[in-house]
Amino acid sequence: MKNFLAIDQGTTSSRAIIFDSNLQLISESQKEYDLSYPKDGWVELNVEDVLRTVRETVKSVLSNNLKIEACGITNQRETTVVWSKSTGEAIYPAIVWQDRRTHKFCNNLKLDGHEETIRNKTGLVLDPYFSATKIKWILDNVNGARDKAEEGDLLFGTIDAYLIYKLTGNQNHFTDVTNASRTMLFNIHTLEWDKELLEMFDIPQTMLPEVLSCDGNFGNLNLDNTNIPIKGVIGDQQAALVGQRCMKNGDMKSTYGTGCFLMANTEEKTVSIDEGLLTTIAYSLNGKTHYAIEGSIYSCGNIIKWLRDKMNFFDTSEQSESYLNKNGESNNVLFLPAFNGLGAPFWDSDIRGGFYGLTQDSSIEDMVTACFSSIAFQTKEITSILEKHDIKVKSLLVDGGMVKNKTFCQILANSLEKEILQPKNVESTALGACIVAMTASGEDINKIKVSDMDIFEPNVENISTSKESYDKWKSYLIQSINSEKL
Repeated sequence: MKNFLAIDQGTTSSRAIIFDSNLQLISESQKEYDLSYPKDGWVELNVEDVLRTVRETVKSVLSNNLKIEACGITNQRETTVVWSKSTGEAIYPAIVWQDRRTHKFCNNLKLDGHEETIRNKTGLVLDPYFSATKIKWILDNVNGARDKAEEGDLLFGTIDAYLIYKLTGNQNHFTDVTNASRTMLFNIHTLEWDKELLEMFDIPQTMLPEVLSCDGNFGNLNLDNTNIPIKGVIGDQQAALVGQRCMKNGDMKSTYGTGCFLMANTEEKTVSIDEGLLTTIAYSLNGKTHYAIEGSIYSCGNIIKWLRDKMNFFDTSEQSESYLNKNGESNNVLFLPAFNGLGAPFWDSDIRGGFYGLTQDSSIEDMVTACFSSIAFQTKEITSILEKHDIKVKSLLVDGGMVKNKTFCQILANSLEKEILQPKNVESTALGACIVAMTASGEDINKIKVSDMDIFEPNVENISTSKESYDKWKSYLIQSINSEKL
């Protein structure tokens, strides 16, 4: 039996997990760290915290001296790091994917008529979410950065590329196609960095990493004299797609982590949907590139973290389930999940979150239920668009930390009026990283049994209540967007 290491670097924590070749979990370690919010709409992290927590968790799981065949890395996407080639140090905190500071620049590009070109080349909407405008902001706002970039001394990477550079010992500057496809600089049709886009954003190509397939050779993880081949790299949401074995056209999953991301595999065909959904690279394995349609929601698990840490409604995220009204009824309390604007399908950078309908009769349970319901309603927005385009949603595979909450899964089933399938192992992101590394190592994953599922059927008695709540929430959301634009 062989063992594989998965490094799962998320928005607010880093995890290391060892799986055996039957995808059974052997050992795991996780450490959280904090984000910072210097200004309204700004979200940053200290990359030293990322590096430290990755090293600590990997050391922890390797302490049992198991022989490791290969390592797979999966990571938060779009988060942008720029560092010095000469010192190896970041010149500015990493700008997190949720950050909205460049929305005015994005609006100017739209006014100049660049939106269609960007969409056609990258499959993405023109939005601060992606890496390109974050890189440009750093070059334009950090003293001396642009000169150093022009001289070839600065490097850019999403978190995967930064970890590879720092942990291989050879300063390998690599990324994979899935992470590259989220930068707004990568042509998803030619599978190359796009010179026209680089000129548009005024970014020197010398900053960019070499792009490999997900099952490429990324070097060796060098930690405490341990050398483990890194044979898999894949963005976290694509990793969850692989981890859920969504390998055929129409297979889809929805991951509920810090944000929520629904992704449907379209195999080797790029499908474009204008209503705010993204076309992206799903993975590149065994010489074939698959594409996907994605709906990206900014706020999900971070809402629960806010209820826990800022509102002090409960001590642990797990306790939140006991504050949920079981039938999904929130006593007319509604929540707008827009701490940093709204993602798909609205893509509104300026709107902010809030409660509506609070009275003296409102309870903590009502507010918590409204928050969880808003996440289900955002998912409904995306599945409704997919179905308009003949992408059938008969059932939905779910994963991520939030779906350990069974009451939330039932609220989701009632809201979507769909069957919700929750695998026994909900850590699909880490599983996906492991599967990619296993594939690169010659393992046949088709022989491995798929995880058993818990199935949540829509509760007929609660569907009408859910519909009524959704209609009220949608009205509140539209009114908020319209009033914000006045």
